[in-house]
Amino acid sequence: MSRLTKTTRDGGASMDSLVKAERDRSTGSDLLDEIESLEHGIAHQIREGRFQRGLALIAGLSSLIAGLEVSYEHYRGSYSNPVMYTPVVLSGALFVSGISAAANRRAARTILPAVSAVTLADCLIGFGFHVRGIQRKPGGWRLPVFNVIMGPPIFAPLLFGTSAYLGLVASFLRREGSSQEAQQLPAPAWSKLLPRKLDRHEVTVVQELREGRFQRHLAVATAAAAFFSGIEALYSHYKNNFKYKAQWSPIMIAAILVGTALGAVKSPRVAKKLLPTVSALAIADGAAGFYYHARGVARRPGGLKHPVYNIMFGPPIFAPLLFAACGFLGLLASMFRRER
Repeated sequence: MSRLTKTTRDGGASMDSLVKAERDRSTGSDLLDEIESLEHGIAHQIREGRFQRGLALIAGLSSLIAGLEVSYEHYRGSYSNPVMYTPVVLSGALFVSGISAAANRRAARTILPAVSAVTLADCLIGFGFHVRGIQRKPGGWRLPVFNVIMGPPIFAPLLFGTSAYLGLVASFLRREGSSQEAQQLPAPAWSKLLPRKLDRHEVTVVQELREGRFQRHLAVATAAAAFFSGIEALYSHYKNNFKYKAQWSPIMIAAILVGTALGAVKSPRVAKKLLPTVSALAIADGAAGFYYHARGVARRPGGLKHPVYNIMFGPPIFAPLLFAACGFLGLLASMFRRER
């Protein structure tokens, strides 16, 4: 009798464990389904151009990173020209504008595009100053390789312009999660200065931006940013004589990303299949580069006991994150729809 009772008890315990295991498996499956549904919903909103809050935040955060990079690069130059303060100030302004745009629709349509446009203009002016700085070095453009490597980073201002570009794009997009009717807002008044893309439907550039139809446009921007970042990595690592083999990785990946992004302009298949893979590789390489640069700062004399000095004069700690931003542009391009 006791043996039967024990067997029944053991059988009941086994049944309870099976039920519990099945319940846990069902809960895990439900969680995976929820995550997959969330990912699908986010991807759908991006394809529809409903990504204003997210892109405004990304523009603001990337501006903050670029501003920190610019601040210590110009510190090395002793801020010899007052114009060297402008990108530092504007990076802070764009960061605040991006945060404000994520919280407020009106800020996204007024403050963010205005600050982004001013920042983009300042980046073009900065590019001119960097070109002039190389020209004024001994030998000027007669020694282009040496002076580009040892002079001011020629494409750094244009890389900073990536943040301003994202801010401008975000100002045209629609808000996440809002109804279709609430999205039928007039375009900003200054957007009338943009050229119209005439076809049988007379679809404007502004309309295509608001509908998430600018894949080719964003692919070109990705190719340009990757080219600038690759050149920056080339001469920055050349100064260190390519001490580590890993220093070749951003240069090679940048070249592949440029070719893939340009291919995405012509081929929807490349844009959907190959571009996101290469872009994810660039993001991963940028994250690894950030780790190596941070480790390089920590290994300098004094290490983390003198963080400000070692960040100022060590490897550019935030430069790999700007390269990762190029990969992020490529990922966005792969998710948006193509122009009509």
